[in-house]
Amino acid sequence: MRIVIAEDDPLLREGLALLLRAESLDVVATADTADKVLEAIDEHEPDVAILDVRMPPTHTDEGVRAAVEARRRRPGLAVLVLSAYVEQTFATELLTGGVSGLGYLLKERVGRVEQFLDALHRVASGGTAIDPEVVAQLFTRSRQDTRLERLSPREREVLALMAEGLGNSAIAGRLFVTDGAVHKHIRSIFAKLDLSPADQVDRRVAAVLHYLENARSRA
Repeated sequence: MRIVIAEDDPLLREGLALLLRAESLDVVATADTADKVLEAIDEHEPDVAILDVRMPPTHTDEGVRAAVEARRRRPGLAVLVLSAYVEQTFATELLTGGVSGLGYLLKERVGRVEQFLDALHRVASGGTAIDPEVVAQLFTRSRQDTRLERLSPREREVLALMAEGLGNSAIAGRLFVTDGAVHKHIRSIFAKLDLSPADQVDRRVAAVLHYLENARSRA
């Protein structure tokens, strides 16, 4: 796995590089600005880019804009975005552009090495990894949506874990229920969100994006 890191904090940037290299992952370049990371992506053609949300010169959304531009230049590039705290607008801007190979984690998650590496590998494999705190806050913003109000508390838990990027077996393990129970909950979620099997969409992705988009509209 070839990785590029964009982080303006030198301690975190080098710490990430050391951590990943210790796991026998190939960190091909590091950068401290959005422009430099785009140059590095063009030059090294990595499999994954890890980017901070807020970078110089304005420390607002440079990292997000770089992530969007990187995926435009290099379709299929996996991107893992790190943020010091939950920023709903930035999260949904990324996620509504396509969820394959995309992650959004709080920086505090990096210190939980096993969880961070699991998220990184999931994103690199084309999956999704959304921080549980991001999901929780987006759900809070989405409470007024009438279709979401149809969901039972357990169905909300299942949808939240789907949004984190977990598969059915992982959800079952997290909730201490059977795979069959998870499957039934997901079918019920699809029905309550009016997602028909005849629709030409991935209903799992559509269910997640429905409340993410709703959260963005209320941000």
